[in-house]
Amino acid sequence: MNFEYFIAKRIISAKDYKSSISAPIIKIAITAIALGIIMMLISIATGLGLQKKIKEKVSAFNGDIIISNYDTNFSSDSQIPISKKQDFYPNFSSVEEIKHIQITASKGGIIRTETDFEGVVVKGVSTDYNWQYFQEFLVEGSLPDYTSELNEDILISSYLANRLNLKLNDKVVTFFLREDSKKPPRSRGFTIKGIYNSGFQQFDEQFVIADLRHIQRLNKWKENEIGSFELFIDDFSDIDTVGNKVYEETGSLLDVQTIKDKYYSIFEWTELFDFNIALIIGIMILVAGINMITALLVLILERTQMIGILKALGASDWQVRKTFLYNAMYLIVVGLFWGNLIGLGLLFAQKYLKLFPLNPNSYYVSEAPVYIDLGYILMLNVGTFILCLLMLLIPSYIISKISPVRAIRYE
Repeated sequence: MNFEYFIAKRIISAKDYKSSISAPIIKIAITAIALGIIMMLISIATGLGLQKKIKEKVSAFNGDIIISNYDTNFSSDSQIPISKKQDFYPNFSSVEEIKHIQITASKGGIIRTETDFEGVVVKGVSTDYNWQYFQEFLVEGSLPDYTSELNEDILISSYLANRLNLKLNDKVVTFFLREDSKKPPRSRGFTIKGIYNSGFQQFDEQFVIADLRHIQRLNKWKENEIGSFELFIDDFSDIDTVGNKVYEETGSLLDVQTIKDKYYSIFEWTELFDFNIALIIGIMILVAGINMITALLVLILERTQMIGILKALGASDWQVRKTFLYNAMYLIVVGLFWGNLIGLGLLFAQKYLKLFPLNPNSYYVSEAPVYIDLGYILMLNVGTFILCLLMLLIPSYIISKISPVRAIRYE
């Protein structure tokens, strides 16, 4: 039988344990650990969730890596075409991290109604377009089908639909300027097939999804001429490395740009979350550790006579220290249990019930996103447990300074 564990178990199960002087301090220590783990879970889940959601929304409209012509000066307008007859299309086999590649082209225009008008970017997509994200964004209607003959179906955001008083199946006329400004603008009639809402207002107020062939005709391009290639990768954390590989595999006349470079300010802002998360974790573990140190010292002082008796019976200093460390481990586990129960409960409630909304103008999302993963939950709990326990090793050293004779006489 483990002697130290047996004594610690008897101390915990003793009736006077819950009514002792140390009981309130022990409760405070457990509460501190529980609150700490709650705060850490929320900060990690919401921080990673916001990073992941923003990345997904930026990727939905741009891909992860963009290949275009070097001479294209405006990101919202495909000015100079490139040929889609490239060695890397339709399969970018030379870079294994690429999971999908698609062709697109964009052109600025103005949607005009009887009472209003709005500047937009008409993004042309083709049969290879990845509709995964827009399937999630869809709020009304259905996704357009561009796999057969050219049609006028478009996908418009709920933001634009509300501003222009448009609804599903409405006909809209969009005007496009010519290169020669003296000539009148060209127009195209479209039909609203679906309405989406990504919650990313910066994109929702601009993008209209249409058939790529409309852009080709407006620009008088050939069938094999497009505006850009959009690439999606397996692991976004490797985007810089993969971007360099893609650059090496493309021709000298093609420009390769990652969305981290294109939207530098957005991703620079999201990277600040990592520092905030680390700061919160550090503060919470420090607070929990200090409370546990206080609780352990009070337990030692309260059990001074017991320490003297154990030493008099032949127990070593380390055995007595282990007894109190086992006691402290029990308190840490209790705090972690309640912290995880409450913290995960709040996170699941937010994930499925959307309790806490956010301003999309400031955070690019309409509600606080939550990312729950067993990996970081286990690491957080194990890390908190080990760090708190290590912090208790030093204060437990006070036991070796206690004299058995004086301890037995202690009142």
